[in-house]
Amino acid sequence: MFRHVSTGKTRNKLLSGAATFILGAVAIAHSAQATEELNALVWCDHTDPALIEPFEKKYDVKVNLKEYEGTGAGLSIIEQSRPGDWDVFVIDGVDVHRAVEMDLLAEIPADALPTADLFPEVVMAGNNTLDGKTYAVTEKFGYNTISFDKTKVDPKDMEDMSVIWSDKYAGRIAVYDYYLPVIGLVGLGLGIDTADLGADDMDAIKEKLFAMKKVSKQVGEVVSSQTALATGEVDILVGGGEWITAVLSEDKPNLDWVIPKQGGLRWAQSIAVMKDSAKPDLALKFVQYIMSPEGQARLSTSSCFWGMPANAKAGANLSDAQKAALRWDDQPAYLANSQLYPIPDADLDAQIQDAWVEMLQQ
Repeated sequence: MFRHVSTGKTRNKLLSGAATFILGAVAIAHSAQATEELNALVWCDHTDPALIEPFEKKYDVKVNLKEYEGTGAGLSIIEQSRPGDWDVFVIDGVDVHRAVEMDLLAEIPADALPTADLFPEVVMAGNNTLDGKTYAVTEKFGYNTISFDKTKVDPKDMEDMSVIWSDKYAGRIAVYDYYLPVIGLVGLGLGIDTADLGADDMDAIKEKLFAMKKVSKQVGEVVSSQTALATGEVDILVGGGEWITAVLSEDKPNLDWVIPKQGGLRWAQSIAVMKDSAKPDLALKFVQYIMSPEGQARLSTSSCFWGMPANAKAGANLSDAQKAALRWDDQPAYLANSQLYPIPDADLDAQIQDAWVEMLQQ
């Protein structure tokens, strides 16, 4: 079992619940006259018909989509499938190398991808390539940081990470129940880079983690945390970001998010072609569509959850309001002031999880 839980596991429970129920883990329906089928194992943001139907119509294909929650669940589905059952795989960027080591992903010709059009900081060659070969491409990214109701808190306070363990907003804080980004945020608040986080830092992190729990009203998964923020039950969500508030921007303009001066955590998802795909050419065309400016704009504003498109040219296909919700103009500063999730070894991961469980029991 992978120790990393894909960010897609929780983001897929946003307010698109009804749509997700209808679509379930089944393909988006398309004309019965489609001449080909393509099978993709994806996160919920790929199940939006607005994203998939243009590709289906262009290539006269039915795209069968199976949504999964978490890298471990995705790999379990693959293990229980026959070789060739899946053509495309959407996966957490930090887990690409593991899928390559399991011999699941096909090499993608580097010149088949619009790498030059991507935000340089999210190309993530260290994740998507191995031994000089490209196996995946970053398609979407965003941040775990602090979301808040700007009508009920001082937005300037949200620019300092220490607010999450101070008494000023005691009883008005919710904490996203995912240990890696939240502990990473606490580390950043203490001046510890995620890449450098080690066992010697855990005592200091636990102290602030427990202080945060003391002033928090709840620790919960996405639905309960987002609902608490949207209804005013809490005013601050630790671990939130654009994926929490952007999709609500039209109905809830009072909700906002920011990356504090100490930094934020950056999530990224990648898309790949399966090595055993029976239709590798069509699968690559699907990846290329998703990475096109048009596909990227549709993916970034999916009805399930919003996030920044990896392709900077997608901006031409987004409205001013959509770009404002995604903080398009702030990306250079946000990218410079964000770090990837901690990637602890097994021993440190166990220690971090123990600290998280102990915090929950406080």
